[in-house]
Amino acid sequence: MRSAPSSSGFPFTAVVGMEDLQLALILAAISPAIGGVLIRGEKGTAKSTAVRALTEILPPVDVVPGCRFSCDPEHPDSTCPDGPHGAGAQTRSARLVELPVGATEDRVLGSLHLEKALAEGVTAYEPGLLAAAHRGLLYVDEVNLLHDHLVDVLLDAAAMGRATVERDGVSVTHPAQFVLVGTMNPEEGELRPQLLDRFGLTVDVVASRDPAVRVEVMRARLAYEADPVGFVARYDGPQRELAERIVKARDLLTEVILTDAALRQIAEICASFDVDGMRADLVTARTAVAHAAWSGRTVVEVDDVRAAAKLALPHRRRRNPFDAPGLDEEQLEEAINNSTPPEPDDDPDGGPDGPGGGSPNPAEPGDGASDPAADGGDEPDGRVDARPEDSERSKEGEAAGRSGPAAVGEVVGSSEPYKARLLSVRGAGVGVAGRRSRALTEVGRVVGDRARVGREAGRPHLLATIRAAAPHQHLRGRTGPGLAVRAADVRLAVREGREGNLVLFCVDASGSMGTKKRMGEVKTAIVSLLLDAYQRRDTVGLVTFAGAASTVALPPTGSVETAVRRLESLPTGGRTPLAEGLLQAAEVLRIAAIRDPRRRPLLVLVTDGRATHGDHAFARARQAAGWLAQHGIATVVVDCEPRRGVRLGLAGELAADLGAEYLDLGEVAAGNLIRTVTDRRAA
Repeated sequence: MRSAPSSSGFPFTAVVGMEDLQLALILAAISPAIGGVLIRGEKGTAKSTAVRALTEILPPVDVVPGCRFSCDPEHPDSTCPDGPHGAGAQTRSARLVELPVGATEDRVLGSLHLEKALAEGVTAYEPGLLAAAHRGLLYVDEVNLLHDHLVDVLLDAAAMGRATVERDGVSVTHPAQFVLVGTMNPEEGELRPQLLDRFGLTVDVVASRDPAVRVEVMRARLAYEADPVGFVARYDGPQRELAERIVKARDLLTEVILTDAALRQIAEICASFDVDGMRADLVTARTAVAHAAWSGRTVVEVDDVRAAAKLALPHRRRRNPFDAPGLDEEQLEEAINNSTPPEPDDDPDGGPDGPGGGSPNPAEPGDGASDPAADGGDEPDGRVDARPEDSERSKEGEAAGRSGPAAVGEVVGSSEPYKARLLSVRGAGVGVAGRRSRALTEVGRVVGDRARVGREAGRPHLLATIRAAAPHQHLRGRTGPGLAVRAADVRLAVREGREGNLVLFCVDASGSMGTKKRMGEVKTAIVSLLLDAYQRRDTVGLVTFAGAASTVALPPTGSVETAVRRLESLPTGGRTPLAEGLLQAAEVLRIAAIRDPRRRPLLVLVTDGRATHGDHAFARARQAAGWLAQHGIATVVVDCEPRRGVRLGLAGELAADLGAEYLDLGEVAAGNLIRTVTDRRAA
């Protein structure tokens, strides 16, 4: 075997405290059919370091000289656009191709060489990043911020091993077999469940809280920074050993036997976690085979299934968009024990060392025969129903109605969310692609064309380009076929789609919001709007006001799950500093506009309109509302005043001052009706 390439990058074997991550990357490198790895973790947890270090232990590849698609000389691809290939080979290291978050579809898939097509009359294909990553590693940092349609393209290519381009007169299929690795910080936003499921394996990375481990991390990093070459040299032996082991595992992969018993066990484990579809079963099976090869075995064993399930199931068992992903290891062990056939045993009473790992005494608590719940009795101490919060939260409103007003500092939960009314900002923005308001984006229907600035990337508008170049052919001396096209002639398509917005919730958490039941309804409405924001790829934020001040409970973020958690733990009670809440919201929007000027805001004010803190409280609130209106902030006021009794209508007055759309709390759940909120800057 050829030696692993040397480099001054941080060695893979020197990474400390990341065993699960290292195993997932190695298994994906052994069997790319697994479908790649998604690494989730907070900032500063060495996610990118580990991924970049992986290429140093991947074996080098033989390629056909001059082939832009890195074809294997021993097994050339018959449909390669650069074929047919001659004899010969050259060796190079496995590539690491990094895909930037702002990449366009043309850059990823490749595109038509416009100048050649028009000037020479030939269809010339320019390969993209997928072609460059063939037989290597494709790394997408902050994959959760990548446009959904690009993530779909990547995952399709990773699953099929090929990329197909069918547009602008180009019809090309080329090999694209690569290890796809994505990293993300969940606080910056989540992937849609449909895309999350397409990643083969996932690993949640957190910084160790063990001081000894943190000391080792610091020591290794500081030593590397002080002498990179010397540090890498110390790990040369382990790096070579690991590279050799990966090659052996790849060679052994086709010889591993996946028995019927192992298949049955995988199916039962996936069923016990209530996963959707069959992708979980297939990925778990492929991962178990790769783990067996990695361990030097030719038959899949229980340990291989266990390791595969820990990596393949955590992101697939999530049933609600707001449920935190993860895997209950006790439930996994129980599923493994229940799905493992018992081995023959001479002892009819069994024992603690049996393959099922059951209780040493059949009469002990935990055995099904002694479970009081099996006879309809009370559940034993220490046992918890699988999802007790569902039944409890569904009864919250009924119980709250009998318990009177919420006490100061009391936390009231929400009920099951419902489909919320779509709220959108008027006019066409230029924000990032999403699913809420109209905008000029990189995807969508063509509504016009514009001149290209410099070498700006983007999909060309062919007819507009031809129209721009045609009048100048005589002056440019064109005599043969085709057109004489200059860079200034190129026109790009203007497309209209949908954008994501910043939805900032400004929530009244004071005692004036009424009873527990009413506050529960308010939180349910907000959670429903947050669910809508999650589905429409919005950024969200949360400002609350109660007592004597307002609080930024959550700065603008893409993590709707975090917003829901903050909302659910929000205490209520005290006076109502309405003016302070509005001014705090205005400050949050001001800072957000500096950081992301393309993302238009939508302020959702949830209040009954009462203001009880400070002198002239309501007058100050109306003054703050007028300031927001002058700055053209699109706003919706959700009136939480009780429907029964005397209604003061203060929220309606506030909506008029804001120039806002007014909704009663009961109107939030209004099916698919669209309410458009005026943005004075775009109107």
